[in-house]
Amino acid sequence: MKTYDVIIVGAGPAGIFAALELVQSSGALRTTLIEKGKDIDQRTCPLKVKNISCTTCSECDLLSGWGGAGAFSDGKLSLSSNVGGFLTRYTNKETVQTLINYVDNMYVKYGAPKTVFGNNPEAISKLEKIASKNGLVLVPSQIRHIGTDRCGHLLKRIKKDINNKVETLFQCEVDSIIIERGQYKGIKMKNGNELFSRFLILAPGREGSRWLEEEAKKLGLTLLNNPVDIGVRVEVPASVLEPLTCVTYEPKLIFYSKRFDDKVRTFCVNPYGEVVKEYLKGIWTVNGHSYADRKTNNTNLALLVSTYFTEPFDEPISYGRYIAQLANFLGKGVIVQRLGDLMNGRRSTQSRIAKGIVQPTLKDATPGDLSFVIPYRYLYDIMEMLEALDRIAPGVNSRHTLLYGVEVKFYSMRLKLTDNLETEIDNVFAVGDGPGVSRGLIQSSVSGVIAAREILKRL
Repeated sequence: MKTYDVIIVGAGPAGIFAALELVQSSGALRTTLIEKGKDIDQRTCPLKVKNISCTTCSECDLLSGWGGAGAFSDGKLSLSSNVGGFLTRYTNKETVQTLINYVDNMYVKYGAPKTVFGNNPEAISKLEKIASKNGLVLVPSQIRHIGTDRCGHLLKRIKKDINNKVETLFQCEVDSIIIERGQYKGIKMKNGNELFSRFLILAPGREGSRWLEEEAKKLGLTLLNNPVDIGVRVEVPASVLEPLTCVTYEPKLIFYSKRFDDKVRTFCVNPYGEVVKEYLKGIWTVNGHSYADRKTNNTNLALLVSTYFTEPFDEPISYGRYIAQLANFLGKGVIVQRLGDLMNGRRSTQSRIAKGIVQPTLKDATPGDLSFVIPYRYLYDIMEMLEALDRIAPGVNSRHTLLYGVEVKFYSMRLKLTDNLETEIDNVFAVGDGPGVSRGLIQSSVSGVIAAREILKRL
């Protein structure tokens, strides 16, 4: 029987920074980190390596493994407590900002560039005024951009630092949490092995949110719904968004639709980047990357519509999966459509896209019709926001603009947690995107630090 002080489930940013905080403060702790994916050096995407269509892998290497989904993201660190998560629900803004600064310094220590975007108050103020005049809210946030091509090197440095102090188990999947007489005891693995510990940190990421939701229901934990975030990834010539991205690398804009009053927001803007596919437990979704040392001619960003559902519906993750599955069913993967074709009520074809100004960076997306996939309400919201964006960045609402669908964020379930991110079960903590605490690298990393510090206090 293996017994530890701390078991961490998930080697994404939250799990890694929890482990890092534990070993820096107390090297004597017996800590194990369990990850169902592969080590960073073994993570490869068949689509990128062999230049073939996306294949059905048992685990998507872009989402699972050392570094989590962040390992192959564009590596943007949002340095404001106002964006990237919900930690201010649990503690005050000043504390969250202090922790963000602490984690940011750690990223720089391990190789993040020192350059910070969005730190020109005069230029930001000008953008805010232009946005407000056109029905948009600009959320100021300083950004540190690591770049997809640099993330792996940074993660390897962290792993090297904690390698001798934390036992890391790769390609090992957790089946369930062991509770006896209301007390946490350990975890059971899919292979039948059982591991025991005094403390448990659950950091399964968005990819593991579905498992966490099912496990929480079994244990009778309180679940609170976050909004369902469903939308499209927009691709335009990089010059169109250059006036915004040169000031703040990732312009975070919020819009409330006129017809439905729904919240629509920009997410994960990738200047001179590329659109990518992600495979998640039977479905393909779309995302975007940008690199430090190479550029494309395009910029891409997500437009996401946030919707809160009311009783009796309480399955937001399943709803998001259903929409993604519908796109996969009709397009055999990700669908791409020219905005002009969508507005004219016709599907896109290879020949129509080939004639367009914007050439797709995701080459194996299937030309099709997103109106057969995305609910009318969401499409209407997105079209309204594109019109608003066009007034501050002319060219966004062009007939040549490409829309990829669908983009879905699976952090819609939220566990009831204490100020220290402890669940209703003593000594069991939940951190990162999986339990709905964060929605980005920085706040995910911070949440791991919060849980680790509370455990250190108790030890």
